[in-house]
Amino acid sequence: LRIADIRHIKPEAPVLALTATATPQVVDDIQERLAFKEKRVFRMSFERKNLAYVVRQTTDKQAELLHILSSVPGSAIVYARSRKRTKDTSEWLNACGVSATFYHAGLESGVKDQRQKEWQAGKVRVMVATNAFGMGIDKPDVRLVAHIDVPNSIEEYYQEAGRAGRDGQRSFAVLLVKDTDRRTLRKHLADAFPEKDFIRRVYELTGNFLEVPLGGGFEKIFDFNFNLFCRTYHLPVLPTHNALRILTAAGHIEYVEEMETQSRIMILARKDELYDLHTVTPGADRVLQAVLRLYTGLFADYVYVNEDVIALRTGISQQCIYESLLELTRMHILHYVPRKRTPYVVYTSSREEPRHVLLPREVYEYQRQRMEQRIEAVVDYAFASEGCREARMLRYFGEPADDDCQHCDLCIDRKRRSQRSSDTVQQGILQLAGHHPCTIADMARVLRLPVDEVCREVAFLVDEGFLHHADDDTYST
Repeated sequence: LRIADIRHIKPEAPVLALTATATPQVVDDIQERLAFKEKRVFRMSFERKNLAYVVRQTTDKQAELLHILSSVPGSAIVYARSRKRTKDTSEWLNACGVSATFYHAGLESGVKDQRQKEWQAGKVRVMVATNAFGMGIDKPDVRLVAHIDVPNSIEEYYQEAGRAGRDGQRSFAVLLVKDTDRRTLRKHLADAFPEKDFIRRVYELTGNFLEVPLGGGFEKIFDFNFNLFCRTYHLPVLPTHNALRILTAAGHIEYVEEMETQSRIMILARKDELYDLHTVTPGADRVLQAVLRLYTGLFADYVYVNEDVIALRTGISQQCIYESLLELTRMHILHYVPRKRTPYVVYTSSREEPRHVLLPREVYEYQRQRMEQRIEAVVDYAFASEGCREARMLRYFGEPADDDCQHCDLCIDRKRRSQRSSDTVQQGILQLAGHHPCTIADMARVLRLPVDEVCREVAFLVDEGFLHHADDDTYST
């Protein structure tokens, strides 16, 4: 619930505001704007006693993911940031003998439903997905949720990780990170909120691209080929997309990424020419007859049609209907304009000079600051080497965390450190290096020790002559 929306709620109306991840300050603001006579906040704890939060630092996320899947049996979800990454990871897991499929918003609805059902039924073990997957899922026995890309916020991570272990049984939420993820997260901030001069330049170039004169365009709709726009002016895709989003929030334009336009048909032939057609596509005659029966005005102008309705009335597949209408178009019997998804731009105010394009603080600075705070909270969570993961998360959500969870990776590592001696660690390293040359990352993974601790002991063993450091960064006895 956005604070801006509160202004439109009548104070005297009986309203129950449910806030999942709102801070106490936001809750207070909501109550003040709703003119509540007394505070009535009902908040459940964010603590999940059966869910162990784990962060694994690695240089090879795929290998670490495979190692985790082999260690944690049962159903799993693997979250990735891009559609391509979901497909590539799924194919790689299948090649490694792990049953997997992938899911993202770009798939057809039938394909998405089929894959979700197969995963829920246990026919497929691992679902590799973008954040489009998860809402409304009723699968309580997910034992593992792994993230191979770091989310942009703790809120996003908590929600997705929380899909593990809803049956109350022991489950794991694993975040895979590498050193470059810090830089990647901070680049997301720069991409999401490009410099103001760049935003004003995008506004100016949009007008040039659409051939809108200064002072013109008010309330007019323009088809907008975003990819061609970026190529024409050599603009970076992600910052440009977000510049259009910010211009929309500021009220200068309205950029809509996809609008589905309905199919249209107009009959070009005379009525007497429609009775003796020789078509190649099976069913083309039946499709034409169905169109003539279902729609009127076809001989005078373009008429919107629905292929689903035609398919229902004729029993012909949509693919066959599409091919039939294309053939009739080639024969100049009719002109068929298939439905398509296209971005468009609406000028909510007349085009201005770039220097007059104002970006209010609540649209730019305030939102940028909020995103920066969320990203820094994720960096703090992902790269912490001391404390407790769950306690960090609880404190982020404003919940007291006096005790450590005792089952996250940091808590377990602290227990192990208190129980092991330097001699024990050195013996483990020498045993591994004596078997075959190992990198420090290999040793840390096998011994389940922090990389910095392994580095410290390896340095000592090299100095004392017990280990040999090779040019390929491996160590052997």
